[in-house]
Amino acid sequence: MEAWENVLREAVLAAGARLLEKLLRPLCTGRQASRPRCSCGQLMRSRGVRHKSVISVLGPLRLARSLFQCPDCGKTRFPADRLLGVEHTGFSPGVRRWMARAGSRTSFVDAEQDLQTYTGLTLDRRDIERVAENIGRQIDVWQARENQQLLKTPPLKAPPIPILYVSFDGTAIPMRRKELRGRKGKGPDGKAKGREVKLGCVFTQTATDVEGYPVRDEASTTYVGAIESSTLFGERLYAEAMRRGVNHAQKLVALTDGAAYNRTIIQQHFPDAIHIIDLYHAREHLHDLHQMLAQDDPRRLKRWLKWLDVGRVTTLINDARRLLPRSGVRRKKALKEIGYFSKNTHAMRYAHFRTQGLFIGSGVIEAGCRTLIGKRLKQSGMFWSLRGANAIIASRCCQFSDRFEDFWESLAA
Repeated sequence: MEAWENVLREAVLAAGARLLEKLLRPLCTGRQASRPRCSCGQLMRSRGVRHKSVISVLGPLRLARSLFQCPDCGKTRFPADRLLGVEHTGFSPGVRRWMARAGSRTSFVDAEQDLQTYTGLTLDRRDIERVAENIGRQIDVWQARENQQLLKTPPLKAPPIPILYVSFDGTAIPMRRKELRGRKGKGPDGKAKGREVKLGCVFTQTATDVEGYPVRDEASTTYVGAIESSTLFGERLYAEAMRRGVNHAQKLVALTDGAAYNRTIIQQHFPDAIHIIDLYHAREHLHDLHQMLAQDDPRRLKRWLKWLDVGRVTTLINDARRLLPRSGVRRKKALKEIGYFSKNTHAMRYAHFRTQGLFIGSGVIEAGCRTLIGKRLKQSGMFWSLRGANAIIASRCCQFSDRFEDFWESLAA
Protein backbone atom coordinates (compact mmCIF):
# COMPACT_ATOMS: atom_id res chain seq x y z
CA MET A 1 0.00 0.00 0.00
CA GLU A 2 2.85 2.41 0.81
CA ALA A 3 4.24 1.97 -2.69
CA TRP A 4 0.88 2.86 -4.25
CA GLU A 5 0.58 5.84 -1.92
CA ASN A 6 3.95 7.18 -3.07
CA VAL A 7 3.25 6.58 -6.79
CA LEU A 8 -0.15 8.29 -6.64
CA ARG A 9 1.19 11.14 -4.55
CA GLU A 10 3.96 11.87 -7.06
CA ALA A 11 1.49 11.70 -9.95
CA VAL A 12 -0.96 14.06 -8.26
CA LEU A 13 1.79 16.53 -7.38
CA ALA A 14 3.21 16.47 -10.91
CA ALA A 15 -0.25 17.10 -12.36
CA GLY A 16 -0.76 19.90 -9.84
CA ALA A 17 2.56 21.49 -10.85
CA ARG A 18 1.56 21.51 -14.53
CA LEU A 19 -1.82 23.03 -13.65
CA LEU A 20 -0.14 25.70 -11.52
CA GLU A 21 2.19 26.61 -14.40
CA LYS A 22 -0.88 27.07 -16.61
CA LEU A 23 -2.66 29.21 -14.02
CA LEU A 24 0.39 31.43 -13.52
CA ARG A 25 1.09 31.97 -17.23
CA PRO A 26 -1.24 34.99 -17.63
CA LEU A 27 0.34 36.65 -14.57
CA CYS A 28 3.88 36.02 -15.82
CA THR A 29 3.54 37.02 -19.49
CA GLY A 30 0.13 38.67 -19.89
CA ARG A 31 -0.29 42.30 -20.86
CA GLN A 32 -0.05 44.76 -17.99
CA ALA A 33 -2.29 47.78 -17.47
CA SER A 34 0.80 49.99 -17.44
CA ARG A 35 4.48 49.51 -18.05
CA PRO A 36 6.69 49.30 -14.96
CA ARG A 37 8.70 52.36 -14.07
CA CYS A 38 12.41 52.16 -13.23
CA SER A 39 13.79 53.57 -9.97
CA CYS A 40 15.43 56.32 -12.06
CA GLY A 41 11.96 57.43 -13.19
CA GLN A 42 11.92 56.13 -16.78
CA LEU A 43 9.29 53.75 -18.18
CA MET A 44 10.79 50.33 -18.82
CA ARG A 45 10.49 48.51 -22.13
CA SER A 46 9.63 44.87 -22.79
CA ARG A 47 12.57 42.70 -23.75
CA GLY A 48 10.82 39.42 -24.40
CA VAL A 49 10.38 36.37 -22.19
CA ARG A 50 12.85 34.50 -19.99
CA HIS A 51 12.36 31.15 -18.29
CA LYS A 52 13.02 30.36 -14.65
CA SER A 53 12.91 27.14 -12.63
CA VAL A 54 11.23 27.37 -9.24
CA ILE A 55 10.84 24.67 -6.60
CA SER A 56 7.26 24.78 -5.33
CA VAL A 57 5.36 22.70 -2.78
CA LEU A 58 4.07 20.71 -5.78
CA GLY A 59 7.56 20.14 -7.19
CA PRO A 60 9.61 21.89 -9.91
CA LEU A 61 7.91 24.61 -11.97
CA ARG A 62 9.12 26.17 -15.22
CA LEU A 63 7.90 29.74 -15.45
CA ALA A 64 8.05 32.01 -18.52
CA ARG A 65 8.20 35.64 -17.36
CA SER A 66 8.25 38.94 -19.20
CA LEU A 67 11.51 40.88 -18.92
CA PHE A 68 11.55 44.68 -18.80
CA GLN A 69 14.58 46.96 -19.15
CA CYS A 70 15.17 50.65 -18.55
CA PRO A 71 16.30 52.44 -21.76
CA ASP A 72 18.39 54.93 -19.76
CA CYS A 73 20.22 53.07 -16.98
CA GLY A 74 19.83 49.53 -18.31
CA LYS A 75 18.33 48.04 -15.14
CA THR A 76 16.12 45.00 -15.67
CA ARG A 77 13.05 43.74 -13.85
CA PHE A 78 10.74 40.74 -13.87
CA PRO A 79 7.43 42.08 -12.47
CA ALA A 80 6.04 38.56 -12.16
CA ASP A 81 8.88 37.53 -9.82
CA ARG A 82 7.94 40.26 -7.36
CA LEU A 83 4.24 39.51 -7.72
CA LEU A 84 4.73 35.79 -7.03
CA GLY A 85 7.30 36.26 -4.27
CA VAL A 86 10.15 34.54 -6.10
CA GLU A 87 12.39 37.54 -6.75
CA HIS A 88 16.09 36.59 -6.39
CA THR A 89 15.21 33.05 -5.30
CA GLY A 90 14.46 29.68 -6.85
CA PHE A 91 12.05 28.61 -4.11
CA SER A 92 8.36 29.44 -3.83
CA PRO A 93 7.05 31.22 -0.71
CA GLY A 94 5.49 27.98 0.52
CA VAL A 95 8.76 26.08 0.23
CA ARG A 96 10.70 28.92 1.88
CA ARG A 97 8.26 28.80 4.78
CA TRP A 98 8.96 25.06 5.17
CA MET A 99 12.71 25.65 4.96
CA ALA A 100 12.58 28.45 7.53
CA ARG A 101 10.58 26.39 10.01
CA ALA A 102 12.61 23.22 9.56
CA GLY A 103 15.96 25.03 9.59
CA SER A 104 15.16 26.89 12.80
CA ARG A 105 13.69 23.85 14.56
CA THR A 106 16.53 21.39 14.08
CA SER A 107 19.99 21.13 12.54
CA PHE A 108 20.27 21.89 8.84
CA VAL A 109 21.34 18.27 8.20
CA ASP A 110 18.25 16.93 9.95
CA ALA A 111 16.08 19.56 8.24
CA GLU A 112 17.28 18.31 4.85
CA GLN A 113 16.33 14.74 5.73
CA ASP A 114 13.01 15.70 7.32
CA LEU A 115 11.90 17.78 4.35
CA GLN A 116 12.83 14.97 1.99
CA THR A 117 10.79 12.51 4.07
CA TYR A 118 7.74 14.69 4.67
CA THR A 119 7.48 16.65 1.40
CA GLY A 120 9.36 14.55 -1.14
CA LEU A 121 11.48 17.59 -2.09
CA THR A 122 15.25 17.26 -2.36
CA LEU A 123 16.57 20.47 -0.78
CA ASP A 124 20.26 20.94 -0.06
CA ARG A 125 21.15 21.69 3.56
CA ARG A 126 23.14 24.75 2.46
CA ASP A 127 20.06 26.16 0.74
CA ILE A 128 18.03 25.46 3.86
CA GLU A 129 20.63 27.29 5.96
CA ARG A 130 20.66 30.32 3.65
CA VAL A 131 16.86 30.54 3.46
CA ALA A 132 16.30 29.94 7.19
CA GLU A 133 18.83 32.59 8.17
CA ASN A 134 17.53 35.05 5.57
CA ILE A 135 13.97 34.63 6.85
CA GLY A 136 15.25 35.06 10.41
CA ARG A 137 16.88 38.37 9.50
CA GLN A 138 13.66 39.50 7.81
CA ILE A 139 11.76 38.63 11.00
CA ASP A 140 14.20 40.70 13.05
CA VAL A 141 13.75 43.70 10.71
CA TRP A 142 9.95 43.30 10.79
CA GLN A 143 9.94 43.24 14.58
CA ALA A 144 12.30 46.22 14.77
CA ARG A 145 9.87 48.24 12.62
CA GLU A 146 6.99 47.17 14.83
CA ASN A 147 8.95 48.13 17.94
CA GLN A 148 9.74 51.61 16.59
CA GLN A 149 6.09 52.17 15.81
CA LEU A 150 5.03 50.96 19.26
CA LEU A 151 7.45 53.29 21.01
CA LYS A 152 6.21 56.24 18.93
CA THR A 153 2.50 55.52 19.31
CA PRO A 154 1.70 53.09 22.16
CA PRO A 155 -1.68 51.32 21.95
CA LEU A 156 -4.32 53.54 23.56
CA LYS A 157 -6.98 50.92 24.13
CA ALA A 158 -6.51 47.39 25.44
CA PRO A 159 -8.29 45.13 27.93
CA PRO A 160 -6.90 45.41 31.48
CA ILE A 161 -4.32 42.80 32.48
CA PRO A 162 -4.43 41.67 36.15
CA ILE A 163 -0.72 40.72 36.36
CA LEU A 164 1.92 40.99 33.64
CA TYR A 165 5.38 39.47 34.10
CA VAL A 166 8.65 40.28 32.37
CA SER A 167 11.46 37.81 32.94
CA PHE A 168 14.90 37.54 31.38
CA ASP A 169 18.11 35.56 31.63
CA GLY A 170 21.17 34.62 29.60
CA THR A 171 22.72 31.43 28.28
CA ALA A 172 25.99 31.02 26.37
CA ILE A 173 26.18 29.34 22.97
CA PRO A 174 29.33 28.11 21.16
CA MET A 175 30.67 30.53 18.58
CA ARG A 176 33.21 30.45 15.77
CA ARG A 177 36.71 31.58 16.70
CA LYS A 178 36.56 34.82 14.72
CA GLU A 179 33.49 35.84 16.75
CA LEU A 180 35.45 35.46 20.01
CA ARG A 181 38.56 37.51 19.23
CA GLY A 182 39.37 39.90 22.03
CA ARG A 183 36.66 38.51 24.32
CA LYS A 184 37.46 37.27 27.81
CA GLY A 185 36.08 34.01 29.17
CA LYS A 186 35.35 32.68 32.64
CA GLY A 187 37.55 29.59 32.30
CA PRO A 188 41.03 29.16 33.83
CA ASP A 189 42.70 30.09 30.53
CA GLY A 190 40.66 33.28 30.26
CA LYS A 191 39.57 32.45 26.72
CA ALA A 192 35.93 32.78 25.71
CA LYS A 193 34.26 29.67 24.35
CA GLY A 194 30.96 31.28 23.47
CA ARG A 195 28.77 34.35 23.74
CA GLU A 196 25.71 35.06 25.82
CA VAL A 197 22.26 35.00 24.30
CA LYS A 198 19.96 37.30 26.26
CA LEU A 199 16.45 35.88 26.29
CA GLY A 200 13.37 37.59 27.65
CA CYS A 201 9.74 36.58 27.98
CA VAL A 202 6.46 38.28 28.77
CA PHE A 203 3.47 36.39 30.17
CA THR A 204 0.31 37.05 32.13
CA GLN A 205 -1.45 35.68 35.18
CA THR A 206 -5.14 36.01 35.90
CA ALA A 207 -5.74 33.61 38.77
CA THR A 208 -4.31 31.26 41.40
CA ASP A 209 -5.16 27.62 41.99
CA VAL A 210 -7.17 26.29 44.94
CA GLU A 211 -4.02 26.23 47.09
CA GLY A 212 -3.17 29.84 46.27
CA TYR A 213 -0.32 29.11 43.86
CA PRO A 214 -0.08 31.34 40.76
CA VAL A 215 -1.26 29.95 37.42
CA ARG A 216 0.24 31.26 34.20
CA ASP A 217 -2.37 32.07 31.56
CA GLU A 218 -2.37 29.46 28.82
CA ALA A 219 -0.52 30.41 25.62
CA SER A 220 0.31 33.84 27.05
CA THR A 221 4.11 33.64 26.81
CA THR A 222 6.00 35.51 24.11
CA TYR A 223 9.79 35.71 23.68
CA VAL A 224 12.48 38.07 22.47
CA GLY A 225 16.20 37.41 22.33
CA ALA A 226 19.52 38.16 20.69
CA ILE A 227 23.26 38.29 21.20
CA GLU A 228 23.54 42.00 21.86
CA SER A 229 24.34 44.59 24.50
CA SER A 230 22.13 44.88 27.57
CA THR A 231 21.11 48.35 26.38
CA LEU A 232 19.73 47.09 23.08
CA PHE A 233 18.20 44.04 24.73
CA GLY A 234 16.46 46.23 27.31
CA GLU A 235 14.88 48.25 24.51
CA ARG A 236 13.83 45.05 22.72
CA LEU A 237 12.21 43.64 25.86
CA TYR A 238 10.48 46.92 26.68
CA ALA A 239 8.98 47.10 23.17
CA GLU A 240 7.61 43.57 23.55
CA ALA A 241 6.10 44.50 26.92
CA MET A 242 4.51 47.52 25.22
CA ARG A 243 3.07 45.29 22.52
CA ARG A 244 1.66 42.99 25.19
CA GLY A 245 -0.06 45.88 26.99
CA VAL A 246 2.25 46.81 29.85
CA ASN A 247 0.56 50.21 30.10
CA HIS A 248 -2.71 48.43 30.88
CA ALA A 249 -1.35 46.02 33.48
CA GLN A 250 -2.81 46.42 36.95
CA LYS A 251 0.33 44.86 38.41
CA LEU A 252 3.76 44.49 36.77
CA VAL A 253 6.33 41.97 38.01
CA ALA A 254 9.97 41.60 36.91
CA LEU A 255 11.50 38.17 37.60
CA THR A 256 15.30 37.94 37.26
CA ASP A 257 18.37 36.21 38.70
CA GLY A 258 19.80 39.40 40.21
CA ALA A 259 22.62 40.11 37.74
CA ALA A 260 23.75 43.74 37.66
CA TYR A 261 22.49 44.44 34.13
CA ASN A 262 19.08 43.02 35.16
CA ARG A 263 18.68 45.79 37.72
CA THR A 264 19.72 48.41 35.17
CA ILE A 265 17.08 47.24 32.67
CA ILE A 266 14.39 47.24 35.36
CA GLN A 267 15.34 50.70 36.61
CA GLN A 268 15.36 52.14 33.09
CA HIS A 269 12.34 50.46 31.51
CA PHE A 270 10.22 48.99 34.33
CA PRO A 271 10.75 51.28 37.35
CA ASP A 272 7.26 50.61 38.71
CA ALA A 273 7.61 46.83 38.58
CA ILE A 274 7.67 44.57 41.61
CA HIS A 275 11.17 43.10 41.35
CA ILE A 276 11.49 39.46 42.45
CA ILE A 277 14.76 37.54 42.50
CA ASP A 278 14.24 33.95 41.42
CA LEU A 279 14.24 31.85 44.60
CA TYR A 280 16.27 29.06 43.00
CA HIS A 281 19.11 31.45 42.08
CA ALA A 282 19.01 32.96 45.57
CA ARG A 283 19.33 29.48 47.09
CA GLU A 284 22.32 28.75 44.83
CA HIS A 285 24.08 31.85 46.14
CA LEU A 286 23.18 30.87 49.70
CA HIS A 287 24.70 27.40 49.28
CA ASP A 288 27.90 29.00 47.92
CA LEU A 289 28.02 31.34 50.92
CA HIS A 290 27.54 28.44 53.33
CA GLN A 291 30.39 26.52 51.70
CA MET A 292 32.68 29.49 52.25
CA LEU A 293 31.76 30.21 55.86
CA ALA A 294 30.13 27.21 57.55
CA GLN A 295 30.41 24.08 55.44
CA ASP A 296 30.74 21.89 58.56
CA ASP A 297 27.51 23.25 60.05
CA PRO A 298 24.51 21.77 58.16
CA ARG A 299 22.08 23.10 60.76
CA ARG A 300 23.12 26.63 59.92
CA LEU A 301 22.42 26.02 56.23
CA LYS A 302 18.97 24.70 57.11
CA ARG A 303 18.34 27.80 59.23
CA TRP A 304 19.58 30.14 56.51
CA LEU A 305 17.35 28.49 53.90
CA LYS A 306 14.35 28.89 56.21
CA TRP A 307 15.13 32.57 56.73
CA LEU A 308 15.52 33.07 52.98
CA ASP A 309 12.20 31.36 52.22
CA VAL A 310 10.32 33.72 54.52
CA GLY A 311 12.27 36.79 53.43
CA ARG A 312 14.39 37.37 56.56
CA VAL A 313 17.37 38.33 54.44
CA THR A 314 18.76 40.97 56.82
CA THR A 315 18.86 38.40 59.65
CA LEU A 316 20.69 36.01 57.31
CA ILE A 317 23.22 38.68 56.32
CA ASN A 318 23.97 39.63 59.93
CA ASP A 319 24.51 35.99 60.89
CA ALA A 320 26.84 35.45 57.92
CA ARG A 321 28.91 38.53 58.74
CA ARG A 322 29.71 37.12 62.19
CA LEU A 323 31.42 34.18 60.49
CA LEU A 324 33.64 36.22 58.15
CA PRO A 325 37.37 35.53 58.40
CA ARG A 326 39.51 38.58 59.18
CA SER A 327 41.32 38.52 55.81
CA GLY A 328 42.14 36.42 52.79
CA VAL A 329 40.51 35.20 49.59
CA ARG A 330 37.69 33.46 51.45
CA ARG A 331 36.65 36.71 53.10
CA LYS A 332 36.69 38.52 49.74
CA LYS A 333 34.51 35.87 48.06
CA ALA A 334 32.10 35.69 51.00
CA LEU A 335 31.69 39.48 51.02
CA LYS A 336 30.79 39.33 47.34
CA GLU A 337 28.03 36.81 48.08
CA ILE A 338 26.80 38.84 51.05
CA GLY A 339 26.73 41.86 48.75
CA TYR A 340 24.43 39.93 46.42
CA PHE A 341 21.89 39.52 49.23
CA SER A 342 22.34 43.09 50.48
CA LYS A 343 21.65 44.62 47.06
CA ASN A 344 18.61 42.44 46.46
CA THR A 345 16.98 42.36 49.90
CA HIS A 346 13.89 44.20 48.63
CA ALA A 347 13.46 41.59 45.89
CA MET A 348 13.64 38.61 48.28
CA ARG A 349 10.52 39.21 50.37
CA TYR A 350 9.26 35.77 49.42
CA ALA A 351 6.63 35.39 52.15
CA HIS A 352 5.13 38.74 51.13
CA PHE A 353 5.15 37.79 47.43
CA ARG A 354 3.47 34.45 48.20
CA THR A 355 0.62 36.16 50.02
CA GLN A 356 0.01 38.20 46.85
CA GLY A 357 -0.19 34.99 44.80
CA LEU A 358 2.86 35.89 42.67
CA PHE A 359 5.44 33.68 41.00
CA ILE A 360 8.74 33.66 42.89
CA GLY A 361 10.60 31.36 40.50
CA SER A 362 11.82 32.05 36.97
CA GLY A 363 10.93 28.62 35.63
CA VAL A 364 9.34 30.07 32.49
CA ILE A 365 12.49 31.82 31.26
CA GLU A 366 14.73 28.97 32.44
CA ALA A 367 12.67 26.57 30.33
CA GLY A 368 12.90 29.03 27.44
CA CYS A 369 16.69 29.08 27.67
CA ARG A 370 16.76 25.28 27.52
CA THR A 371 14.19 24.68 24.80
CA LEU A 372 14.24 27.80 22.64
CA ILE A 373 18.01 28.39 22.73
CA GLY A 374 19.76 25.29 24.02
CA LYS A 375 17.87 22.67 22.05
CA ARG A 376 18.71 24.32 18.70
CA LEU A 377 21.89 26.33 19.18
CA LYS A 378 23.88 24.30 21.70
CA GLN A 379 23.99 20.92 20.00
CA SER A 380 27.25 18.99 19.83
CA GLY A 381 29.61 20.24 17.12
CA MET A 382 27.79 23.51 16.50
CA PHE A 383 29.73 26.77 16.23
CA TRP A 384 27.79 29.86 15.20
CA SER A 385 28.48 33.15 13.51
CA LEU A 386 26.90 36.16 15.19
CA ARG A 387 24.82 36.88 12.09
CA GLY A 388 23.59 33.29 11.75
CA ALA A 389 22.84 32.80 15.45
CA ASN A 390 20.81 36.00 15.74
CA ALA A 391 18.80 35.06 12.64
CA ILE A 392 17.85 31.66 14.04
CA ILE A 393 17.12 33.17 17.48
CA ALA A 394 14.77 35.72 15.89
CA SER A 395 12.98 33.00 13.95
CA ARG A 396 12.59 30.74 16.97
CA CYS A 397 11.36 33.56 19.20
CA CYS A 398 8.80 34.45 16.55
CA GLN A 399 7.60 30.87 16.23
CA PHE A 400 7.53 30.14 19.97
CA SER A 401 5.55 33.37 20.41
CA ASP A 402 3.01 32.11 17.87
CA ARG A 403 3.69 35.08 15.56
CA PHE A 404 5.18 33.31 12.55
CA GLU A 405 1.93 33.57 10.58
CA ASP A 406 1.72 37.29 11.41
CA PHE A 407 5.17 37.78 9.92
CA TRP A 408 4.31 35.79 6.80
CA GLU A 409 1.15 37.81 6.25
CA SER A 410 3.21 41.00 6.53
CA LEU A 411 5.27 39.90 3.51
CA ALA A 412 2.15 39.83 1.36
CA ALA A 413 0.85 43.17 2.62
